[in-house]
Amino acid sequence: MLRFDPFGDFDVLTRGLVNAQTGSNRSPRFMPMDLCKVGDHYLLTADLPGVDPGSVDIDVDGGTLTISAHRTARSEDSVQWLTNERFFGTYRRQLSLGDGVDASAISATYENGVLAVTIPIAERAKPRKVQIAHGGDRTSIEANTVDAG
Repeated sequence: MLRFDPFGDFDVLTRGLVNAQTGSNRSPRFMPMDLCKVGDHYLLTADLPGVDPGSVDIDVDGGTLTISAHRTARSEDSVQWLTNERFFGTYRRQLSLGDGVDASAISATYENGVLAVTIPIAERAKPRKVQIAHGGDRTSIEANTVDAG
């Protein structure tokens, strides 16, 4: 599992330049995320507070996992803001999936503003025992054969 966001820095720079022209610095800066390996799967958790669950979208295409979500701004004209610091707009993160994951079995849940994505490790990438023939009898030897992807 590799973190993949080749244009992330450019996106931040571009948004900064565009927002400087409009005078707004209210667009999301990033989607905080944790990624860990738990047993036979990876677990990705991302903080998306205040995001409508219907706006969360997860796509897998060509070995790339893309997460996007949208948080809508409050648009009441009669409101007199005393402070207005919460970000709104579109969040987006991309990760490159290695060959060692089962992309067809990826699942996700969204609860209390936290997105949890479970990415199973493919069977072919899990450690397994390899039988070695030796002079007429077979001896079982533990081998960690893990797909390099």
